[in-house]
Amino acid sequence: STATATRAQAVWPGEGAPGAVVLAHAQAAAMTGHTPVFVAYFIPHRDCAAYSKGGARDAAHYRRWIEEFASGLGTSDAYVIVEPDAVAHMVAGCPGADAAERYELLAHAVRRLKSRPHTKVYLDAGNAGWIPEAQRLVAPLRSAGIDEADGFALNVSNFHTNEVSAEYGHRVAAALGGGKHFVVDSSRNGNGPYTGTEAWCNPPDRALGTPPTTATGDPALDAYLWIKRPGESDGTCRGGPQAGQWWPEYALGLARRARS
Repeated sequence: STATATRAQAVWPGEGAPGAVVLAHAQAAAMTGHTPVFVAYFIPHRDCAAYSKGGARDAAHYRRWIEEFASGLGTSDAYVIVEPDAVAHMVAGCPGADAAERYELLAHAVRRLKSRPHTKVYLDAGNAGWIPEAQRLVAPLRSAGIDEADGFALNVSNFHTNEVSAEYGHRVAAALGGGKHFVVDSSRNGNGPYTGTEAWCNPPDRALGTPPTTATGDPALDAYLWIKRPGESDGTCRGGPQAGQWWPEYALGLARRARS
């Protein structure tokens, strides 16, 4: 679908050597005058053993991966979303992951990526339906390096509306003491969230949301971004393929139901 194919979407460099992937996309974007969006998604105990489980073997492996990722960015303009779900999972409970180590690694990632001169860094803060009490995120986000980041990311791979996400973003920012900006994943939120079981996993009847833009009309909301690549599966629920694999039928449904 051209509705999906022609929109700017984030690059998730994957498990291997991220440097070459990041460098290639950063250079290609610079040639066309665009700003690439990357997602760092390799934290140990990733996704708490759910559909997107995996990540680095240990802290040292993660640090090496982040080093390569940062090197690939060089001096290019870029947005980087740091570790979707990693903070919210710890707040909600993630057996097997060590909180102190995770927050230290997240803070290291923020600091290292932010050392690139033209990179904007957004630490993931979950979504409006996960940790409704914004105050519960404050200490974890601080431990994870939010003070050194440009802001936080919301609604990654989720379906909450722009309005609900923005309201939540303002509450999180206020809880942090004000001044922090945020970005919202609008890739699949055109019809809002699903209310049935496993509402986050390939829910039916969803639609593409607001195309990527920095023209949000809200000074604290830096951009609507397509961070989740619409059409890629959330996991092997509802007949979907493995998490992250392209699912053409789902992609076509999202595009068909989008408001043009």
